[in-house]
Amino acid sequence: MPKRKHGLVSVIVTNYQNANYIKACLDSIRKQSYREFELIVVDDCSTDESRHLIRHWKKRYKHRLKHRMLFVSMPRNIGFPGVLNVAMYLAKGEFIAVQDGDDISHPERIEKQVDYLRQHPDIGIVGTNYRLFTEQHTTPLETPAWLAFTPGEVQAIYQNGGHCVSHGTILFRRELFDKYGGPTRRLAGAEDYEMIAKCVQDGVGVTNLQDVLYFYRRHDKQRSRHYYGA
Repeated sequence: MPKRKHGLVSVIVTNYQNANYIKACLDSIRKQSYREFELIVVDDCSTDESRHLIRHWKKRYKHRLKHRMLFVSMPRNIGFPGVLNVAMYLAKGEFIAVQDGDDISHPERIEKQVDYLRQHPDIGIVGTNYRLFTEQHTTPLETPAWLAFTPGEVQAIYQNGGHCVSHGTILFRRELFDKYGGPTRRLAGAEDYEMIAKCVQDGVGVTNLQDVLYFYRRHDKQRSRHYYGA
């Protein structure tokens, strides 16, 4: 497992059939105000044009990134938790941030999350508030009502079997992956739940920032619609 680099954020982008969206996703990472990041993109054997687009983007922008961009194209489809675990294992950062390949991050997302963890050593995972948007409505739509914004509230919800952190928004200390591992394959559609629940159960602080720092794209082919219809 790679040695951690102090201050570095490993931004993980997972991709599967996101040819229409992956460029906007990667551009939102490239424009982050926090510059101490590496970019790790793992494609889950897409059959659309997205792998070509990622390679083209890397060729165009890799020299403008302060740290490395790593692109891994899986030879066969291994599923969402599989590609996440591959990417997390390859991460060199002190922190790991997650980004879904069809979504967009606010330019100050990483900076604000890193600042929060540095100021709160008792917190291991921090998510953010987010807004939904569609191709027809480029102006962000409603904000969610299911998130919680204090460590105490988050702890209580997970201890009662609930869920209140959006996976695509999280940034966490890499040491948590070393200790607890990544997303499970056992909970289809909620693979991130077990990792967060383990951390809460073990006394690791988890919370969300109230700032809207993530934009969740709603479209017909998104993965969550297969499980939740939304």
